[in-house]
Amino acid sequence: MTVNLTRIYTKLGDGGETHLGDMSRVPKTHPRIEAYGAVDELNAQLGVAVALPDLPDRHRAWLRRAQNDLFDVGADLSVPHGGERERLRVSPEQTAWLEQVCDEVNAGLKPLKSFVIPGGTPAAAQLHVCRTVCRRAERRAIVVEDGNPEVVRYLNRLSDLLFILSRDANGAEEPLWEPGASQGGR
Repeated sequence: MTVNLTRIYTKLGDGGETHLGDMSRVPKTHPRIEAYGAVDELNAQLGVAVALPDLPDRHRAWLRRAQNDLFDVGADLSVPHGGERERLRVSPEQTAWLEQVCDEVNAGLKPLKSFVIPGGTPAAAQLHVCRTVCRRAERRAIVVEDGNPEVVRYLNRLSDLLFILSRDANGAEEPLWEPGASQGGR
């Protein structure tokens, strides 16, 4: 599969429409565009996480793989099902890999006794931002008519992984919610 980008601007989207991967034209507010736009935003946020010096090295390699997979997710979302050409689709193996990494990292974490407040180290805080953007991308993917259900599963598992990685990046010093801590003079 070759991607060849020779011109960045085409002026074809100036009227508020764009092409899907099958070359059909849709408004830029179309659910498929909203979904892969959110995936693109997630990928950019992951790029920020990967660039942070305090991100653990093993996280960096996993996130780079997820970034590549997110291009597969975007490609899947950009093309409606059907047509004569075989298209790139997210596979169950990609989701299974996320589950494997989740289990590996989670095995080394203490059980949670409260909700985690987003923050802590810069890497953990950025991973929480990524997690929330991933949840939005998942919600957008759910709305795509005739979408690949594996895309939703992949994004759901990726958001779980991002939560687990944020916990790991914080180590033993993760900020936890204390219900009602600021009420009644506590």
